[in-house]
Amino acid sequence: MTDSLFSSLSLRGTELSNRIMVSPMCQYSSTDGLANDWHLVHLGSRAVGGASIVMTEATAVSPEGRISPNDLGIWSDEHAEALERTTTFVKSMDSVPAIQLAHAGRKGSKSRPWDGSEPVFPDEGGWNPVAPSDVPWPYEGDAPELHELSTEEVGDVVEEFRVAAERALDAGFEIAEVHAAHGYLLHEFLSPVTNHRDDEYGGSFENRTRIVREATEAVRDVWPDDKPVFVRISATDWLDDRESWDLDQSVRLSAALGELGADLIDVSAGGLHPDQQLPNTGPGYQVPYAELIREETGLRVGAVGGIRTARHADEIVRNGRADLAIVGREHLRDPYFALHAAQELDADAEWPPQYRRAVPRR
Repeated sequence: MTDSLFSSLSLRGTELSNRIMVSPMCQYSSTDGLANDWHLVHLGSRAVGGASIVMTEATAVSPEGRISPNDLGIWSDEHAEALERTTTFVKSMDSVPAIQLAHAGRKGSKSRPWDGSEPVFPDEGGWNPVAPSDVPWPYEGDAPELHELSTEEVGDVVEEFRVAAERALDAGFEIAEVHAAHGYLLHEFLSPVTNHRDDEYGGSFENRTRIVREATEAVRDVWPDDKPVFVRISATDWLDDRESWDLDQSVRLSAALGELGADLIDVSAGGLHPDQQLPNTGPGYQVPYAELIREETGLRVGAVGGIRTARHADEIVRNGRADLAIVGREHLRDPYFALHAAQELDADAEWPPQYRRAVPRR
């Protein structure tokens, strides 16, 4: 049978009731990195809405791994405990709670988007961002001083991913995703635009990809064998006028990650530099990247980018272009996207009993 949006999917010992995942989307609503009622309601409502996987926003593995001082974190036991209410509720809705483990790198220590995304200095509650090389984000004005990581400190970052994964498991998460996309720290190591190192973490493809492989391996080492690990990558920097990270390298990296135990590649793009040249950003504009990685590696992939309708998401799965439809902004507009998609596609989906009186008749 042809897979569809409402086909089940097995990833190790995890059973998904459909192929819809809530994309990780920053909420900038934490204090000191702690989850609160906003996260419970935001993520919980998407579980009520029928998505099979509900993933947190980028969740920092260290305080300086945040994008803004308002980002979610998991660098202490207290942070893990604050997330337990959310994972418990998501699972009670028969959805799978997932966490994106992240480090913002040079893009850290800035204000929330609705406050201007401006640099936040240490005396204002910010910090000195870290990066592979002394190549700061090209702000127009002053910004906190950038710290170039030593070889030993790179190892410390890998360990932070390992410990964060252990805490995420204690908090009740069933899928862990390593964030290596969108110009954040791990992506900064991948791209020669931002990685000018001459140690074992810079130069060749093997060296530039080392930290991503090590972080993935560290997470896989502590994650149970019956639970999946995802990796999100930017398939391209969209910087064709210079030596940069591109789709061919993404295929090579994805294959290597699969050998290390990654179960799905979450394929996005861009975010490394403001000079990026975006393609036509119509519906599904990034799906071809996921499709190629799936074809070339045989790995399961998730597709993102402009997936706005049930029929489009269904076509992506039915045509074998991706195994998951990862839906972001449409889930902000409609927390019940999956339930509404099932109605539109005449598929079976379990509405919560509290809401069944409102289910439209077919």
